[in-house]
Amino acid sequence: MPYIKREDRARIEACQTMLALLPSGGPNNAGELNFTITMLLHNYLQRIGVSYLHLNEVIGILECAKMELYRQIAAPYEDKKKQENGSISGLDDNSHSELWDRYE
Repeated sequence: MPYIKREDRARIEACQTMLALLPSGGPNNAGELNFTITMLLHNYLQRIGVSYLHLNEVIGILECAKMELYRQIAAPYEDKKKQENGSISGLDDNSHSELWDRYE
């Protein structure tokens, strides 16, 4: 869960501020963002040690971060686009169409 206490955020947000102050403003493409995230993970693992437990925790963190990004940003964006462009079929229009009855 990324929603840590406000008093704990300042230390971590300082890293983001340092990246933002770079002439490039931080990562400029997917490869650079991947590199930045990977560096953070490597630094974390070097400090706490590499073990099955820690690797499993880090992979879980990445999975949860992915799911939270989808839940908070991607899903609302997709909902907006669905409103603008329409549903694909009756299966995704939330109307519980007659198609659902075939499988119940």
